[in-house]
Amino acid sequence: MNTMAEHAQPLRRWWHQITAHVDPALFAIVMAIAVLGLLVLYSAANEMSSRVMGQTEKMLVAIGVMLVIANCSPQFILRFAVPLYIVGVVLLLGVAVGGEVIKGARRWLKIPGVGNVQPSELMKIALPLILAWYFEKHEGMIHWRNFAVAAILIAIPFALIVRQPDLGTSLLVGACGFYILYLAGLDWRIIVGGALAAALVVFGAWEFNWLHDYQKQRILTVFNPSRDAQDAGWHTIQAAIAIGAGGVLGKGWLNGSQTHLEFLPERHTDFIIAVYGEEFGLLGVSVLLVLYLMLLGRCFVIALRASTLAGRLMAGAMALMFFTYAFVNMGMVSGLLPVVGVPLPFVSYGGTAMMTLFIAVGILMSVATHRKLVSS
Repeated sequence: MNTMAEHAQPLRRWWHQITAHVDPALFAIVMAIAVLGLLVLYSAANEMSSRVMGQTEKMLVAIGVMLVIANCSPQFILRFAVPLYIVGVVLLLGVAVGGEVIKGARRWLKIPGVGNVQPSELMKIALPLILAWYFEKHEGMIHWRNFAVAAILIAIPFALIVRQPDLGTSLLVGACGFYILYLAGLDWRIIVGGALAAALVVFGAWEFNWLHDYQKQRILTVFNPSRDAQDAGWHTIQAAIAIGAGGVLGKGWLNGSQTHLEFLPERHTDFIIAVYGEEFGLLGVSVLLVLYLMLLGRCFVIALRASTLAGRLMAGAMALMFFTYAFVNMGMVSGLLPVVGVPLPFVSYGGTAMMTLFIAVGILMSVATHRKLVSS
């Protein structure tokens, strides 16, 4: 017995070391959402256990990466901000030159020994990190020039991702960059001016045909899905039918007709909440919304308690990234926003997005558990 206890002691120390920087509340909320995601994925994938097992494996790998990052201090993480950003931009240039074309879009880069990677996902983490690093370097003397430099850092990956074209990811990357600018103290007059300028750009993009035809159709479909019910409006109409059919209590797990009769497209990725709404109803969707609100609340608490500017910027940006993911996905599925291909965080099928999200959780845990007594 003593020998067994002696052998178990190193394991306990090892386990304590790797979990010492895990934020219990944050991890519990994320895992509750992820478990719901696996549950609905099983139904969305027509009860294909192989797909659920594949997603579980990707999640376990992502959790492992999260634990590694959580055990690193924010200052150590920021050491990788510049090289990570440079690598991300180089990979995006590689996509522009020789990326894999899938469904008419050039978004993937085939790397020998690794496979297909989507560099735009990397920028969702790399951009907030380099902006947090940059503003911390100029803490106490941030001027308009610093915001101008930051805007250029945002514009480079944004333009490269728009060119792919990938409107959904470009908006998420741009939003992550804007959140850092706002949290760093960007003047509200500049924000209003930027919003007006963005409106003019959108108007010009529409009038001078800078948008692709399918992007225009998606925007028009928001106002009248039935104008092209068999094509551009199909996703929105079928999602609305599925969510409406769920009622208050839902049809029950594995009993969604829109899902299992295959009327609902992209049901295991971008439109998975329509599957969830049909099977679990308004009550189930309300539970998911509460979990997301709890996630945001915990993230903002971490941001407010951070003892350094970089910590606050990183935590705030990651929190608002989660919000943007969820808001845009639910908005496009419910017909309030154009369909732009944004997954539901911790629920939609996909390894790249899952890895990005758990890296963000790891950064939040790092900020939460490595607080300094005095800001530096």
